[in-house]
Amino acid sequence: MQTTTRIPLTERRLAPVERLHRAGAAVTASFEFFPPRTPELARGLEETVDRLRPLHPTFVSVTYGAGGTTRDETLDTVIALSRLGLRVAAHLTCVGHTRGEVRDIAARYLDHGVDRILALRGDLPADYGSPPTDGLDHAADLVHELRDCGVPHVAVAAFPEGHPESGFDIEREIENLLRKEAAGATQAITQFCLDNEAILRFHDRARRAGVTLEIVPGILPVANVAQTRAFAIKVGASIPDWLDRLYDGLDDEQPTRDLVAAALAAEQCADLAAHGLGHVHFYTLNRAPLTYAVCRVLGMRVRL
Repeated sequence: MQTTTRIPLTERRLAPVERLHRAGAAVTASFEFFPPRTPELARGLEETVDRLRPLHPTFVSVTYGAGGTTRDETLDTVIALSRLGLRVAAHLTCVGHTRGEVRDIAARYLDHGVDRILALRGDLPADYGSPPTDGLDHAADLVHELRDCGVPHVAVAAFPEGHPESGFDIEREIENLLRKEAAGATQAITQFCLDNEAILRFHDRARRAGVTLEIVPGILPVANVAQTRAFAIKVGASIPDWLDRLYDGLDDEQPTRDLVAAALAAEQCADLAAHGLGHVHFYTLNRAPLTYAVCRVLGMRVRL
């Protein structure tokens, strides 16, 4: 009969989630939504917000379509969420906008009590030539403009694996982050990354280079590998080989994929918390169940 050797309990390495709870700690979270463009999608977002709001996120953010294509929808969604008592960060891109337009948009948000903006350069359209007259070239320029308008909290994006347009050069990415911070950025939210080693290396290198603002890891629970791979190709994120093996044979088993995704995301967040990154930003895709499950595993509780 085959025998197994048990590791003594005193020597057992705690799993990240167990370690988190034994320490009496809890991860804090923020959520990203996108503005709905149809009545059906609006109802879906309402249900998602109703489900996640009782977890009391530190803030929620609302995305902004390329070139300002969802400008009005983003504004309407931000205002609606703000009226629910949520602290809302409005995404804003500088591609295709003049300084005057940026200042007008910022003023409208401030008038509605929205004091947090996520400043992004935005994706360049295929036919994009040069910025408009009196336009903004880079996210750092947008940060400076927003701070000059009186916006007190300006977050920016960070790419722990580098950006495709910079050849995935981490040093250039950190230099860009330093420029954004010098312009007045108060927080950085990373593109989604499935490799905690990459996130932690980026964080440590940024700190050694002089970056002091908070760096918040972006988390995307993987419910659909094909969809996640499409996102990854667009932003230059890596997909580990073992992920395909883990989801192999689950194409028609969504409930099982969700269970796997929740377990993976919870372990990733708990491990990040163990290394000092206790706040994470979930890319919800306007769906609540996965994000809600992960947050509950991480110790976030409903408070009415």
